[in-house]
Amino acid sequence: MSNPVLKAEEVTVNRGGTSILDSVSISVDSDTSMLVRGPSGSGKTTLFNTLGLLSTPTSGRIYIQGADASELSERKRASIRRDTIGFVFQDFQLIPDLTAWDNAALPQDHTGSRNEDWLAELFDVLNITELREKYPATLSGGEKQRVAIARALANYPPVILADEPTGQLDPQTAEQVLDLLFEVQAETDTALVLISHDRGLSSRFAETVLLRDGKVTDDMDDIDYSLTEWTNQYGLCRNIASGMGTTWVAYSRYYCGHSGISHWISLAIDNC
Repeated sequence: MSNPVLKAEEVTVNRGGTSILDSVSISVDSDTSMLVRGPSGSGKTTLFNTLGLLSTPTSGRIYIQGADASELSERKRASIRRDTIGFVFQDFQLIPDLTAWDNAALPQDHTGSRNEDWLAELFDVLNITELREKYPATLSGGEKQRVAIARALANYPPVILADEPTGQLDPQTAEQVLDLLFEVQAETDTALVLISHDRGLSSRFAETVLLRDGKVTDDMDDIDYSLTEWTNQYGLCRNIASGMGTTWVAYSRYYCGHSGISHWISLAIDNC
């Protein structure tokens, strides 16, 4: 087993007197894929931001390639983010007035030089070569996310952090994006950490970390949805089902991401 490329040690985050993360510890090896899963409000996004050095924990330590990054200056943290972590966001976060090529090259531009051969290889692997001169507004959701993945890998980062990267995509495109993430992870020996609420993804990852109420739990049965969460999922299913015709089942099952959601799907159909 390789040494951890990313490690959280007893990380606690408090905001406004509320505990968001409570003594969370995880270790990510350089050759692994890890899913961090939990319902809304479990602390997933806060953990994403903390692991990615986008925010600082109240207590605990974050180690990047064995080095303690917990108390570095923002300038040094930004340098580590640029060189060590590739980010993939749910909402893509592409710059509207840059082409797909220039968006993907941004991490390289911040280092002062471009490796266009590597960018061309990434665009080829991700099947977006023909999109290099197009702007984000002209791209589909799946195309935007592929460009975002190219950007995440531009500087050969040892770890990719992905926050609900398929959350805005249709089921078929989502599967394609996940396949591409695993493909590039295997080809580049990059660790992959993906944040999601979708329990159906667990089988695809080497490791799964279960998060509930800001704490890591070992009990799969403990990760279930509260009444509020079920209500939110019902509303989502109802919105998806409305007007979808014969395709509502696939969309609802994908976006609701829970085996027990069939009851809410039925309610959605009854009320549409």
